[in-house]
Amino acid sequence: MPVEVVAYMLTVEDVKRRLQFQLILQCAPFLKGIKVACITNVDKDVCQELRMVLAGTGIEYRILAVRKGRCLVFFFRRAAFEEYLNRKDIRDFLSLYGYGCADKEADVDDILQRLSARICCYSKEDIAFPHEIGAFLDYPLEDVKGFIDNGGRNCLITGYWKVYGDPEKAQMIFLAYDKAKTSAVNEFLAGKHIRDIACEAA
Repeated sequence: MPVEVVAYMLTVEDVKRRLQFQLILQCAPFLKGIKVACITNVDKDVCQELRMVLAGTGIEYRILAVRKGRCLVFFFRRAAFEEYLNRKDIRDFLSLYGYGCADKEADVDDILQRLSARICCYSKEDIAFPHEIGAFLDYPLEDVKGFIDNGGRNCLITGYWKVYGDPEKAQMIFLAYDKAKTSAVNEFLAGKHIRDIACEAA
């Protein structure tokens, strides 16, 4: 898609329209149901518009951290995200980082509160960045573990994330993400509201 279109849409004066476009551009794979969650930075001044923009989509959000006028916002559909968190491999992995869900059902709100606390501690330079966040974003666990174990180095390929496990499978996912973004942006530019674009995936 033309850079000029993106630049224009991200600077339009209509705050709600600009916010919708940002979410569509940065969260399309999630909106289209390919991912269980996504994360992006939103200007603090427009965060108050999120509730209205997302009305009717079935999407919830949590502000994980606020820093330098920007909010780190996590988006999810509760039922799908809860089911994902309750996979044994995900519960076992997150329990290594103090999420306390290895031998019981995951509580979405408790787990997101723990993630927020870890990100805020990082912001205060008390701990390393909580790279387990990759698991929250539906990245393959072998790639999340590989990133952590290698300190972000020695990956096989780089795309939406750094790949350490199966590059061919990852490239197929990257392609699906690209297609979702193109589709969602085109629908928005054709006049669809974000709730129509997102609800098609629900």
